[in-house]
Amino acid sequence: MRTVSDDVAVRLYHLDSDGGIATTILYGTLSQALATAADEPEDVQAGLFLQTDNDVVAYLDMIEG
Repeated sequence: MRTVSDDVAVRLYHLDSDGGIATTILYGTLSQALATAADEPEDVQAGLFLQTDNDVVAYLDMIEG
């Protein structure tokens, strides 16, 4: 992810592995999205993605990288 500022606008969404349906969980700042994602169960976290205006990254890649 190219953006590193905590206050950048992001979309946090869950991508359903069965049907490929994206469900938006939050539009907010990166710090809000990371906090919200951390509160989700582990099985949900595996399908979470963070999207900025110029990039998309899997939540687990973000916290493990």
